[in-house]
Amino acid sequence: MTTHILVRTQGSDEFATDFATMSRFGATPAGGVDRQAATAADGLTRDWLSGWFADHGFTRLVDPIGNLFGLAEYVPGAPYVLVGSHLDSQPRGGRYDGAYGVLAAAHAVARVTAAVEAGDVVPTYNLAVVDWFNEEGSRFEPSMMGSGVFCGRLPVEVALATADRDGVTVAEALTRIGYRGTDAVPEIVGYAEIHIEQGHRLEDADVTIGLVESNWAAHKYRLVVRGEQSHTGSTPMAERRDALLGAAHIVVAAREVCDQFPTGQLHSGIGLLEAIPNSPVVVNREARLHLDMRSPFPEVLDRSDAWLRARFEEIEKATGTSIDLGEAHFWGVEPYHDDGVVMAEQAAADLGLTARRTLTLAGHDSTNLKDLVPTVMLFIPSVRGISHNEHEYTAPEDCEAGVRLLAEVLARQITGACTGAPCTSALAATLHTVPA
Repeated sequence: MTTHILVRTQGSDEFATDFATMSRFGATPAGGVDRQAATAADGLTRDWLSGWFADHGFTRLVDPIGNLFGLAEYVPGAPYVLVGSHLDSQPRGGRYDGAYGVLAAAHAVARVTAAVEAGDVVPTYNLAVVDWFNEEGSRFEPSMMGSGVFCGRLPVEVALATADRDGVTVAEALTRIGYRGTDAVPEIVGYAEIHIEQGHRLEDADVTIGLVESNWAAHKYRLVVRGEQSHTGSTPMAERRDALLGAAHIVVAAREVCDQFPTGQLHSGIGLLEAIPNSPVVVNREARLHLDMRSPFPEVLDRSDAWLRARFEEIEKATGTSIDLGEAHFWGVEPYHDDGVVMAEQAAADLGLTARRTLTLAGHDSTNLKDLVPTVMLFIPSVRGISHNEHEYTAPEDCEAGVRLLAEVLARQITGACTGAPCTSALAATLHTVPA
Protein backbone atom coordinates (compact mmCIF):
# COMPACT_ATOMS: atom_id res chain seq x y z
CA MET A 1 0.00 0.00 0.00
CA THR A 2 1.28 3.47 -0.86
CA THR A 3 1.93 5.64 2.19
CA HIS A 4 3.27 9.06 3.10
CA ILE A 5 2.22 10.81 -0.09
CA LEU A 6 1.04 13.82 1.92
CA VAL A 7 -0.49 16.00 -0.80
CA ARG A 8 0.49 19.63 -0.65
CA THR A 9 -2.61 21.66 0.24
CA GLN A 10 -3.76 25.21 -0.14
CA GLY A 11 -5.20 27.07 2.82
CA SER A 12 -8.84 26.67 3.80
CA ASP A 13 -9.94 30.13 2.63
CA GLU A 14 -10.70 29.08 -0.94
CA PHE A 15 -12.86 26.15 0.18
CA ALA A 16 -14.73 28.26 2.76
CA THR A 17 -15.39 30.98 0.17
CA ASP A 18 -16.70 28.49 -2.38
CA PHE A 19 -18.85 26.76 0.23
CA ALA A 20 -20.43 30.07 1.25
CA THR A 21 -21.14 30.90 -2.39
CA MET A 22 -22.64 27.49 -3.12
CA SER A 23 -24.82 27.70 0.00
CA ARG A 24 -26.63 30.75 -1.38
CA PHE A 25 -28.49 28.64 -3.92
CA GLY A 26 -31.83 27.68 -2.40
CA ALA A 27 -30.87 29.38 0.87
CA THR A 28 -33.55 29.61 3.58
CA PRO A 29 -33.92 32.48 6.09
CA ALA A 30 -32.81 30.26 8.99
CA GLY A 31 -29.49 29.39 7.36
CA GLY A 32 -30.29 26.13 5.60
CA VAL A 33 -31.09 25.29 1.99
CA ASP A 34 -34.13 24.01 0.14
CA ARG A 35 -33.09 22.54 -3.19
CA GLN A 36 -34.88 19.29 -3.81
CA ALA A 37 -33.83 17.22 -6.80
CA ALA A 38 -34.24 18.85 -10.21
CA THR A 39 -35.87 22.00 -8.84
CA ALA A 40 -34.73 25.39 -10.08
CA ALA A 41 -32.50 25.81 -7.03
CA ASP A 42 -30.87 22.44 -7.66
CA GLY A 43 -30.30 23.40 -11.28
CA LEU A 44 -28.67 26.71 -10.33
CA THR A 45 -26.34 24.94 -7.90
CA ARG A 46 -25.35 22.49 -10.61
CA ASP A 47 -24.78 25.36 -13.04
CA TRP A 48 -22.44 26.97 -10.53
CA LEU A 49 -20.56 23.69 -10.02
CA SER A 50 -20.32 23.22 -13.80
CA GLY A 51 -18.70 26.66 -13.99
CA TRP A 52 -16.30 25.66 -11.22
CA PHE A 53 -15.36 22.56 -13.22
CA ALA A 54 -14.66 24.70 -16.29
CA ASP A 55 -12.57 27.18 -14.31
CA HIS A 56 -10.41 24.35 -12.95
CA GLY A 57 -9.93 22.49 -16.20
CA PHE A 58 -12.31 19.59 -15.50
CA THR A 59 -14.30 17.99 -18.32
CA ARG A 60 -18.05 18.15 -17.61
CA LEU A 61 -20.34 15.19 -18.36
CA VAL A 62 -24.01 14.50 -17.58
CA ASP A 63 -25.39 10.96 -17.86
CA PRO A 64 -29.00 9.95 -18.72
CA ILE A 65 -30.23 10.01 -15.10
CA GLY A 66 -28.77 13.45 -14.45
CA ASN A 67 -25.59 12.54 -12.56
CA LEU A 68 -23.12 15.41 -13.06
CA PHE A 69 -19.40 14.62 -13.45
CA GLY A 70 -16.20 16.66 -13.58
CA LEU A 71 -13.24 14.69 -14.96
CA ALA A 72 -9.54 15.33 -14.33
CA GLU A 73 -7.51 13.22 -16.74
CA TYR A 74 -3.86 12.47 -15.94
CA VAL A 75 -3.33 9.19 -17.84
CA PRO A 76 -5.18 9.18 -21.19
CA GLY A 77 -7.37 6.11 -21.54
CA ALA A 78 -6.92 4.97 -17.94
CA PRO A 79 -9.93 4.29 -15.68
CA TYR A 80 -11.07 6.76 -13.03
CA VAL A 81 -11.38 6.88 -9.26
CA LEU A 82 -14.74 8.53 -8.62
CA VAL A 83 -15.39 10.83 -5.65
CA GLY A 84 -18.44 12.84 -4.64
CA SER A 85 -21.81 13.06 -2.93
CA HIS A 86 -25.01 15.03 -3.70
CA LEU A 87 -26.19 18.64 -3.96
CA ASP A 88 -29.94 18.05 -3.51
CA SER A 89 -31.46 18.63 -0.06
CA GLN A 90 -34.49 17.90 2.03
CA PRO A 91 -37.16 20.63 2.30
CA ARG A 92 -35.72 23.30 4.60
CA GLY A 93 -32.67 21.09 5.08
CA GLY A 94 -29.10 21.81 6.08
CA ARG A 95 -26.42 23.25 3.83
CA TYR A 96 -23.78 20.61 4.70
CA ASP A 97 -25.59 17.33 4.05
CA GLY A 98 -24.30 16.03 0.74
CA ALA A 99 -23.18 19.40 -0.62
CA TYR A 100 -20.09 19.47 1.60
CA GLY A 101 -19.03 16.14 0.13
CA VAL A 102 -19.38 17.33 -3.47
CA LEU A 103 -17.39 20.52 -2.93
CA ALA A 104 -14.82 18.72 -0.76
CA ALA A 105 -14.40 16.24 -3.61
CA ALA A 106 -13.88 19.04 -6.14
CA HIS A 107 -11.28 20.79 -3.98
CA ALA A 108 -9.54 17.53 -3.11
CA VAL A 109 -9.25 16.64 -6.79
CA ALA A 110 -7.86 20.11 -7.54
CA ARG A 111 -5.24 19.60 -4.82
CA VAL A 112 -4.27 16.19 -6.13
CA THR A 113 -4.06 17.65 -9.65
CA ALA A 114 -1.60 20.26 -8.37
CA ALA A 115 0.45 17.48 -6.74
CA VAL A 116 0.44 15.48 -9.99
CA GLU A 117 1.55 18.53 -11.97
CA ALA A 118 4.31 19.18 -9.41
CA GLY A 119 5.55 15.61 -9.77
CA ASP A 120 4.73 14.72 -6.15
CA VAL A 121 2.20 12.08 -7.22
CA VAL A 122 2.68 9.74 -10.18
CA PRO A 123 -0.81 8.46 -11.05
CA THR A 124 -1.93 5.18 -12.51
CA TYR A 125 -5.57 6.31 -12.69
CA ASN A 126 -7.56 9.49 -13.27
CA LEU A 127 -10.01 11.29 -10.97
CA ALA A 128 -13.65 12.34 -11.43
CA VAL A 129 -15.99 14.33 -9.18
CA VAL A 130 -19.68 13.40 -9.15
CA ASP A 131 -22.88 15.03 -7.96
CA TRP A 132 -25.33 12.13 -7.71
CA PHE A 133 -28.89 12.94 -8.76
CA ASN A 134 -31.68 12.71 -6.15
CA GLU A 135 -29.83 11.16 -3.24
CA GLU A 136 -32.36 12.47 -0.73
CA GLY A 137 -35.50 11.03 -2.31
CA SER A 138 -37.61 13.89 -0.95
CA ARG A 139 -39.13 14.76 -4.32
CA PHE A 140 -38.72 11.47 -6.20
CA GLU A 141 -38.60 8.01 -4.62
CA PRO A 142 -36.50 6.04 -4.00
CA SER A 143 -33.56 7.86 -2.45
CA MET A 144 -30.04 7.33 -3.87
CA MET A 145 -31.66 7.24 -7.31
CA GLY A 146 -28.78 8.48 -9.44
CA SER A 147 -26.20 6.16 -7.92
CA GLY A 148 -28.75 3.35 -7.92
CA VAL A 149 -29.20 3.67 -11.68
CA PHE A 150 -25.44 4.04 -12.20
CA CYS A 151 -24.81 0.82 -10.28
CA GLY A 152 -27.60 -1.16 -11.93
CA ARG A 153 -29.93 -1.36 -8.94
CA LEU A 154 -32.69 0.65 -10.65
CA PRO A 155 -33.53 0.62 -14.37
CA VAL A 156 -33.02 4.04 -15.92
CA GLU A 157 -36.39 3.92 -17.70
CA VAL A 158 -38.15 3.28 -14.37
CA ALA A 159 -36.30 6.16 -12.72
CA LEU A 160 -37.04 8.58 -15.56
CA ALA A 161 -40.76 7.70 -15.44
CA THR A 162 -41.00 8.25 -11.66
CA ALA A 163 -43.30 11.18 -10.82
CA ASP A 164 -43.37 13.55 -7.87
CA ARG A 165 -46.57 14.36 -5.96
CA ASP A 166 -47.50 16.95 -8.59
CA GLY A 167 -47.22 14.41 -11.42
CA VAL A 168 -43.92 15.79 -12.81
CA THR A 169 -41.65 12.96 -13.93
CA VAL A 170 -37.90 12.77 -13.41
CA ALA A 171 -37.41 13.02 -17.18
CA GLU A 172 -39.51 16.19 -17.35
CA ALA A 173 -37.84 17.76 -14.32
CA LEU A 174 -34.31 17.04 -15.58
CA THR A 175 -35.18 18.45 -18.99
CA ARG A 176 -36.51 21.66 -17.43
CA ILE A 177 -33.23 22.37 -15.63
CA GLY A 178 -31.04 21.18 -18.50
CA TYR A 179 -29.60 18.07 -16.84
CA ARG A 180 -31.10 15.17 -18.76
CA GLY A 181 -27.81 14.12 -20.28
CA THR A 182 -26.64 11.63 -22.87
CA ASP A 183 -22.94 11.38 -21.99
CA ALA A 184 -21.22 8.06 -21.47
CA VAL A 185 -19.14 8.01 -18.30
CA PRO A 186 -15.74 6.32 -18.15
CA GLU A 187 -14.72 3.11 -16.47
CA ILE A 188 -14.09 3.39 -12.74
CA VAL A 189 -11.82 1.43 -10.42
CA GLY A 190 -12.69 2.95 -7.06
CA TYR A 191 -14.88 5.40 -5.18
CA ALA A 192 -14.53 7.72 -2.20
CA GLU A 193 -17.07 9.86 -0.36
CA ILE A 194 -16.89 12.23 2.59
CA HIS A 195 -19.96 13.37 4.49
CA ILE A 196 -21.00 15.01 7.73
CA GLU A 197 -21.69 12.34 10.34
CA GLN A 198 -25.35 13.28 10.99
CA GLY A 199 -24.86 12.10 14.56
CA HIS A 200 -22.75 13.26 17.50
CA ARG A 201 -20.49 10.30 18.24
CA LEU A 202 -17.41 11.98 16.75
CA GLU A 203 -18.16 15.23 18.59
CA ASP A 204 -18.68 13.37 21.88
CA ALA A 205 -15.36 11.57 21.46
CA ASP A 206 -13.54 14.75 20.33
CA VAL A 207 -12.46 12.95 17.13
CA THR A 208 -12.13 14.65 13.74
CA ILE A 209 -12.57 11.76 11.29
CA GLY A 210 -14.95 8.81 11.15
CA LEU A 211 -13.82 5.78 9.15
CA VAL A 212 -16.97 3.97 8.05
CA GLU A 213 -16.73 0.19 8.37
CA SER A 214 -20.33 -0.77 7.64
CA ASN A 215 -23.87 0.54 7.31
CA TRP A 216 -27.08 -0.18 9.17
CA ALA A 217 -29.73 -2.15 7.31
CA ALA A 218 -32.94 -0.38 6.31
CA HIS A 219 -36.51 -1.40 5.53
CA LYS A 220 -38.58 1.39 4.01
CA TYR A 221 -42.27 0.94 3.25
CA ARG A 222 -45.00 2.85 1.47
CA LEU A 223 -48.27 2.41 3.35
CA VAL A 224 -51.77 3.27 2.16
CA VAL A 225 -54.66 3.30 4.64
CA ARG A 226 -58.06 3.09 2.98
CA GLY A 227 -61.32 4.10 4.65
CA GLU A 228 -64.50 5.84 3.51
CA GLN A 229 -65.06 9.54 2.97
CA SER A 230 -67.90 11.01 5.04
CA HIS A 231 -69.01 14.06 7.03
CA THR A 232 -67.13 14.84 10.25
CA GLY A 233 -70.23 16.37 11.81
CA SER A 234 -73.13 14.18 10.80
CA THR A 235 -71.65 10.69 10.42
CA PRO A 236 -72.18 8.61 13.60
CA MET A 237 -68.90 7.72 15.26
CA ALA A 238 -69.56 3.98 15.13
CA GLU A 239 -70.07 4.14 11.36
CA ARG A 240 -66.86 5.99 10.50
CA ARG A 241 -63.99 4.41 8.60
CA ASP A 242 -61.44 7.17 9.12
CA ALA A 243 -58.22 6.57 7.19
CA LEU A 244 -56.47 9.31 9.15
CA LEU A 245 -57.36 7.59 12.44
CA GLY A 246 -55.80 4.41 11.09
CA ALA A 247 -52.72 6.39 10.07
CA ALA A 248 -52.49 7.92 13.54
CA HIS A 249 -52.36 4.45 15.07
CA ILE A 250 -49.59 3.52 12.62
CA VAL A 251 -47.55 6.57 13.65
CA VAL A 252 -47.76 5.44 17.26
CA ALA A 253 -46.97 1.84 16.34
CA ALA A 254 -43.86 2.97 14.45
CA ARG A 255 -42.57 4.40 17.72
CA GLU A 256 -43.77 1.53 19.92
CA VAL A 257 -42.00 -1.11 17.84
CA CYS A 258 -38.66 0.29 19.02
CA ASP A 259 -39.69 -0.49 22.61
CA GLN A 260 -39.66 -4.19 21.74
CA PHE A 261 -35.84 -4.13 21.60
CA PRO A 262 -32.95 -2.85 23.71
CA THR A 263 -32.13 0.84 23.26
CA GLY A 264 -30.13 1.53 20.13
CA GLN A 265 -31.03 -1.64 18.22
CA LEU A 266 -33.81 -0.13 16.13
CA HIS A 267 -34.65 3.32 14.76
CA SER A 268 -38.09 3.79 13.25
CA GLY A 269 -40.33 6.63 12.18
CA ILE A 270 -42.88 8.04 9.76
CA GLY A 271 -41.32 10.59 7.41
CA LEU A 272 -44.32 11.30 5.17
CA LEU A 273 -48.05 11.53 5.88
CA GLU A 274 -50.69 12.65 3.40
CA ALA A 275 -54.43 12.70 4.08
CA ILE A 276 -56.98 12.54 1.25
CA PRO A 277 -59.03 14.63 0.58
CA ASN A 278 -57.56 16.60 3.52
CA SER A 279 -60.53 18.94 3.58
CA PRO A 280 -62.43 20.59 6.46
CA VAL A 281 -65.47 18.68 7.77
CA VAL A 282 -64.53 15.56 5.81
CA VAL A 283 -63.51 12.19 7.23
CA ASN A 284 -60.52 11.19 5.11
CA ARG A 285 -60.96 8.26 2.77
CA GLU A 286 -57.23 7.59 2.35
CA ALA A 287 -53.90 8.26 4.05
CA ARG A 288 -50.42 7.64 2.65
CA LEU A 289 -47.37 7.16 4.84
CA HIS A 290 -43.69 6.35 4.48
CA LEU A 291 -42.26 4.07 7.19
CA ASP A 292 -38.50 3.96 7.73
CA MET A 293 -36.89 1.31 9.97
CA ARG A 294 -33.14 0.85 10.47
CA SER A 295 -30.99 -1.47 12.53
CA PRO A 296 -27.47 -2.93 12.56
CA PHE A 297 -29.11 -6.34 13.05
CA PRO A 298 -31.11 -7.84 10.14
CA GLU A 299 -32.93 -10.17 12.53
CA VAL A 300 -34.22 -7.13 14.46
CA LEU A 301 -35.73 -5.74 11.26
CA ASP A 302 -37.34 -9.09 10.49
CA ARG A 303 -38.89 -9.27 13.96
CA SER A 304 -40.00 -5.64 13.66
CA ASP A 305 -41.73 -6.40 10.39
CA ALA A 306 -43.60 -9.30 11.97
CA TRP A 307 -44.62 -7.23 15.02
CA LEU A 308 -45.90 -4.38 12.87
CA ARG A 309 -47.86 -6.63 10.52
CA ALA A 310 -49.68 -8.12 13.50
CA ARG A 311 -50.29 -4.63 14.89
CA PHE A 312 -51.63 -3.44 11.53
CA GLU A 313 -54.25 -6.19 11.59
CA GLU A 314 -55.40 -4.93 14.98
CA ILE A 315 -55.54 -1.35 13.66
CA GLU A 316 -57.63 -2.43 10.68
CA LYS A 317 -60.19 -4.10 12.96
CA ALA A 318 -60.31 -1.19 15.41
CA THR A 319 -60.73 1.54 12.78
CA GLY A 320 -62.65 -0.22 10.01
CA THR A 321 -59.88 0.54 7.53
CA SER A 322 -57.56 -1.53 5.36
CA ILE A 323 -53.78 -1.11 5.23
CA ASP A 324 -51.72 -1.81 2.12
CA LEU A 325 -48.03 -2.36 2.84
CA GLY A 326 -45.65 -1.93 -0.09
CA GLU A 327 -41.86 -2.08 -0.12
CA ALA A 328 -40.13 1.18 -1.00
CA HIS A 329 -36.40 0.61 -0.52
CA PHE A 330 -34.45 -2.12 1.28
CA TRP A 331 -30.75 -2.60 1.91
CA GLY A 332 -28.84 -4.91 4.19
CA VAL A 333 -25.90 -4.65 6.59
CA GLU A 334 -22.94 -4.57 4.24
CA PRO A 335 -19.32 -3.85 5.22
CA TYR A 336 -17.12 -1.37 3.42
CA HIS A 337 -13.81 -2.63 2.04
CA ASP A 338 -11.39 -3.21 4.90
CA ASP A 339 -8.38 -2.28 2.76
CA GLY A 340 -9.93 1.14 2.27
CA VAL A 341 -10.62 1.58 5.98
CA VAL A 342 -7.02 0.68 6.81
CA MET A 343 -5.64 2.95 4.09
CA ALA A 344 -7.75 5.92 5.23
CA GLU A 345 -6.81 5.22 8.85
CA GLN A 346 -3.12 5.38 7.96
CA ALA A 347 -3.63 8.52 5.87
CA ALA A 348 -5.36 10.25 8.81
CA ALA A 349 -2.51 9.25 11.13
CA ASP A 350 0.07 10.58 8.64
CA LEU A 351 -1.76 13.91 8.58
CA GLY A 352 -2.00 14.02 12.38
CA LEU A 353 -5.79 13.76 12.40
CA THR A 354 -7.65 11.89 15.12
CA ALA A 355 -9.84 9.13 13.71
CA ARG A 356 -12.04 6.26 14.82
CA ARG A 357 -13.92 3.47 13.09
CA THR A 358 -17.68 3.84 12.97
CA LEU A 359 -20.91 2.75 11.32
CA THR A 360 -23.25 4.82 9.17
CA LEU A 361 -26.88 4.82 10.26
CA ALA A 362 -27.93 6.92 7.27
CA GLY A 363 -27.83 5.74 3.69
CA HIS A 364 -25.34 7.30 1.28
CA ASP A 365 -24.49 6.89 -2.39
CA SER A 366 -21.43 4.96 -1.24
CA THR A 367 -23.89 2.29 -0.05
CA ASN A 368 -24.51 1.56 -3.73
CA LEU A 369 -20.98 2.15 -5.01
CA LYS A 370 -19.28 -0.21 -2.58
CA ASP A 371 -21.02 -3.11 -4.32
CA LEU A 372 -19.51 -2.01 -7.63
CA VAL A 373 -15.93 -1.00 -6.79
CA PRO A 374 -13.68 -0.72 -3.69
CA THR A 375 -15.03 2.23 -1.71
CA VAL A 376 -13.80 4.51 1.08
CA MET A 377 -16.38 6.36 3.21
CA LEU A 378 -15.33 9.14 5.60
CA PHE A 379 -17.17 11.30 8.14
CA ILE A 380 -16.47 14.65 9.75
CA PRO A 381 -18.30 15.81 12.92
CA SER A 382 -21.80 17.26 13.03
CA VAL A 383 -22.37 19.73 15.85
CA ARG A 384 -24.94 18.19 18.23
CA GLY A 385 -25.68 15.62 15.54
CA ILE A 386 -28.25 17.92 13.91
CA SER A 387 -29.10 17.01 10.32
CA HIS A 388 -31.97 17.37 7.81
CA ASN A 389 -32.46 20.65 9.64
CA GLU A 390 -31.62 24.27 8.81
CA HIS A 391 -29.37 24.46 11.90
CA GLU A 392 -27.06 21.71 10.66
CA TYR A 393 -23.44 22.83 11.26
CA THR A 394 -19.87 21.60 11.03
CA ALA A 395 -16.92 23.72 12.18
CA PRO A 396 -14.74 25.21 9.40
CA GLU A 397 -11.62 23.51 10.76
CA ASP A 398 -13.34 20.13 10.53
CA CYS A 399 -14.46 20.88 6.97
CA GLU A 400 -10.88 21.70 6.00
CA ALA A 401 -9.51 18.62 7.78
CA GLY A 402 -11.90 16.51 5.74
CA VAL A 403 -10.71 18.05 2.47
CA ARG A 404 -7.08 17.45 3.45
CA LEU A 405 -7.73 13.80 4.27
CA LEU A 406 -9.85 13.22 1.19
CA ALA A 407 -7.07 14.61 -1.03
CA GLU A 408 -4.58 12.28 0.63
CA VAL A 409 -6.90 9.29 0.22
CA LEU A 410 -7.46 10.09 -3.47
CA ALA A 411 -3.73 10.45 -4.08
CA ARG A 412 -3.24 6.97 -2.68
CA GLN A 413 -6.15 5.56 -4.67
CA ILE A 414 -4.90 6.86 -8.02
CA THR A 415 -1.54 5.24 -7.34
CA GLY A 416 -3.23 1.88 -6.75
CA ALA A 417 -4.43 1.72 -3.13
CA CYS A 418 -7.95 0.34 -2.59
CA THR A 419 -8.88 -0.01 -6.24
CA GLY A 420 -10.22 -2.91 -8.27
CA ALA A 421 -10.70 -4.11 -11.82
CA PRO A 422 -12.07 -1.46 -14.20
CA CYS A 423 -15.86 -1.41 -14.05
CA THR A 424 -18.31 0.16 -16.48
CA SER A 425 -21.47 1.82 -15.19
CA ALA A 426 -24.67 -0.11 -15.70
CA LEU A 427 -25.85 2.91 -17.71
CA ALA A 428 -23.37 2.23 -20.51
CA ALA A 429 -25.61 -0.28 -22.27
CA THR A 430 -28.65 2.00 -22.05
CA LEU A 431 -27.20 5.17 -23.57
CA HIS A 432 -28.73 4.49 -26.97
CA THR A 433 -32.01 3.04 -25.68
CA VAL A 434 -33.15 5.61 -23.12
CA PRO A 435 -36.81 6.49 -23.80
CA ALA A 436 -37.53 9.97 -25.13
